[in-house]
Amino acid sequence: MSDSLLPYAVGAAKRARRAAVRMRRRVEQMHTVPAIDGVKPRPLLQPVHFSVSGGRTLNFAVSFPRRPEAVSAAHLEMSRGRKVVHVELEQEPQSDGSLLLTATAPLRHDDPSETGTRGPVLSSGMWRMEVVVTESDGRELRAKIASAPAESSDGPTLATSPSPTSGAVFRPVRSVDGRSMLNVRGPRHQAELTSFELRWDRIVVHGRLIAPKAPVEEYVAEAVLRRSSKAAAAPVAWDGDRFTFDVPLAEMAVGRTTRTWDMHLKAGGNRIKIARRLTDVRHPKQVYRTPFRIVALDNGSLARVHAYVTPAGVLAVSCTGFGTAPRGAEEVA
Repeated sequence: MSDSLLPYAVGAAKRARRAAVRMRRRVEQMHTVPAIDGVKPRPLLQPVHFSVSGGRTLNFAVSFPRRPEAVSAAHLEMSRGRKVVHVELEQEPQSDGSLLLTATAPLRHDDPSETGTRGPVLSSGMWRMEVVVTESDGRELRAKIASAPAESSDGPTLATSPSPTSGAVFRPVRSVDGRSMLNVRGPRHQAELTSFELRWDRIVVHGRLIAPKAPVEEYVAEAVLRRSSKAAAAPVAWDGDRFTFDVPLAEMAVGRTTRTWDMHLKAGGNRIKIARRLTDVRHPKQVYRTPFRIVALDNGSLARVHAYVTPAGVLAVSCTGFGTAPRGAEEVA
């Protein structure tokens, strides 16, 4: 092809591509539901507030543009597949003539261990949400809910945290088409640190096993040396799913070198770190501050120990052995 004809060929190719794109878009529009006459999308309500506080309390508020006297009842409907749950909405008339619909309700995961709490029971997965309003004449109106503004905060607490009772996570999310949804995730296999005691001769750890993968009697406590496979075991006392054990300081405080150990529970091939994770605290190490302590061990030696919570929430103990306790030694604070 000569150079004089090349621009004409390039232009023809561009026009052919544009025509093909226009035709493909027209076919796509013909096969899209909104292009069919008579199909109207449901109204969309903008939430005033939508959050889950404390890991399990639903807080919801939405403005409804109708007169209060025109509404006889309202509820929030959450659905996942064929499962549907309802949360009653309180009606609060506003000065501008509109109606504010609000709800505060405890959420529960469908876990057998979580009993005794009222509120909707939700299984793991994504839950769609709609506001259902019954007018005074008996007509029922349904409205989907737009996504709430994303919360961006670097304060002391997290916007989303696990439920302190079950370990499940209820998290408000945004769908692809801009709707409010609730993502529910079941509890994970973990050992939750509830507290620990710093005594003059020992450290006692208290915790709770969540979503166990074996009978509790098969779990043993271990102190695992960081960057090493060395571990020191400790017997565990059980009360249901709650455990207590003494940190094996005598095996950990050997020599004058400071070593750091992480606390674990182990059953068979499963080893999980003992940590404080069922909380909304953003920086655990800055909040759960503990002192150093000199302890007298059963073998007559002394050790300088520090039990603390790491930035990831894991219980760790640093130990340094440095001598023999004098006869009749008493607590050194």
